[in-house]
Amino acid sequence: MPTIFLALFVHAQTAVSSATSSLRERAIDEEGQATTEYALVLLAAALVALLVVAWATAGGGAAKISRLFNRVIDTVTERV
Repeated sequence: MPTIFLALFVHAQTAVSSATSSLRERAIDEEGQATTEYALVLLAAALVALLVVAWATAGGGAAKISRLFNRVIDTVTERV
């Protein structure tokens, strides 16, 4: 009789261990997906930043930014 209980216990532990490892694998897969999404967002932000810098340094962007900063500084100094 104790052998049957031991066999049931081993079977139950094997089933629990299998279910736990599949949940753990699924969580690891989702962590990898989140890391990939984070990297893609960082790349998109870097691309936008490069486009803004390229616009500001070439063409009329630098003059517009200069006027914007001058306007902001003038407004702040008028209120002080």
